[in-house]
Amino acid sequence: MPTTPSSYADLSLWHATLGEPLVPRASLPGSGEADVVVVGAGLTGLWTAYYLVRADPTLRVVVLEQEIAGFGASGRNGGWCSALFPTSWDALVAAGGHDGALRQHRAMQETVREVGRVAAAEGIGADYVRGGTVTLARSAVQLERLREAVGTAHARGFTEDDERLLDAGEARSLLDADGVLGGTFTPHTAAVHPARLVRGLARVVEAAGVRVHERTRATRIAPGRVETDHGTVRAAHVVRATEGWTDRLAPRAVVPVYSLMVATEPLDEAAWARIGLHDRPTFTDGRHRIIYGQRTADGRLAFGGRGAPYHFGSRVHPSYDAEPRVFDDLERTLRELLPQLGDAATGVRFTHRWGGPLAIARDWAASVGLDRATGLAWAGGYVGDGVSTTNLAGRTLADLITGTASDLVDLPWVQHRSRRWEPEPLRWLGINAGLMAMTLADAEEERTGRSSRLARLMAPLTGGH
Repeated sequence: MPTTPSSYADLSLWHATLGEPLVPRASLPGSGEADVVVVGAGLTGLWTAYYLVRADPTLRVVVLEQEIAGFGASGRNGGWCSALFPTSWDALVAAGGHDGALRQHRAMQETVREVGRVAAAEGIGADYVRGGTVTLARSAVQLERLREAVGTAHARGFTEDDERLLDAGEARSLLDADGVLGGTFTPHTAAVHPARLVRGLARVVEAAGVRVHERTRATRIAPGRVETDHGTVRAAHVVRATEGWTDRLAPRAVVPVYSLMVATEPLDEAAWARIGLHDRPTFTDGRHRIIYGQRTADGRLAFGGRGAPYHFGSRVHPSYDAEPRVFDDLERTLRELLPQLGDAATGVRFTHRWGGPLAIARDWAASVGLDRATGLAWAGGYVGDGVSTTNLAGRTLADLITGTASDLVDLPWVQHRSRRWEPEPLRWLGINAGLMAMTLADAEEERTGRSSRLARLMAPLTGGH
């Protein structure tokens, strides 16, 4: 069932701190026609609309959204606009050679800057600060893994300006976490307020003539049309930009996996003097189970991670956004990482808990493409790296749809098609086993002091690069 308008502010910290009312736009008034119809008013759909009308202001572009712009992962994520790309290096090389793989990653680095440029030019107050990312090593095993990762990156053609190893003192000067032995730093990440970014982008595309219809659920996508609960829109090009909700329209193309977050109350300057993050770098560490955090513009710590289960049948439901066990674990993890926060009884308070689904393709490869025979286009499978990748997808889709020859349309991820996920119950068993394996791998390393054999065994199944 649709979410009631009064609850939209409760979706996340980001929605709660937007500073604007979350009133849905008008639904589709009935059947009609367009040149391009986009399903999904998240960042993929809105960036696509933005670059389409910039390329050709005469295009009739319609964006359809079952809830409100920024309802999904685009408005609930960790606020990392990064050059991280989920597809493995070997897969990119197989698709486009070494130079193609390098171009893909360079395009991602440029995309981080492009998001900042557009936000500034269009007056979108997204709290964009390109402070980079610090990855901490808090064990000898993690330090060695990070050292190998930097060496591998340099061997592939990246430089110290892209990623460099930090000693313990350098790492602690960025984030004074417990037990730090070293780390890495990359400048190719910006911290953003994601809901302000996506909601601001929706206003910009509307002002440019794009029709955005909210509370309009697409029930079927087919060549030349999108059927909805309010009528059918016919168009030469149809763009599927539904990410975690894709299974409803394209079964088994991707699976929705939940990532959850918590946030503290605003901290005072004395607390930040003890913690660090002075230039607002995003942060993580070298464990196998993914964690991610940032210092928000209003002085909070926003912190997230995996750990929530995959739900049988690729089901997505509002009740799955909350997993108290995972929330408790995230809060414990952040207090353990940063003892400056104190204990649960007397220390810094956590004020927000939220979550939502992201999308993962069977081969962990993000993709974007256009079937010219049918006019159907798609983008997604970002594995949580979508704040920036959506922008690259939008620019690429605009070039594909308008027939523009550019350096983007022959990047290795373009026209890639992942095979479909297995049917249930194999899907449920395999995905949840993979999620559990990362927690067990961290426990194995803590117990043995050696690199996890389990993690190496599971790497091909969990997107290991």
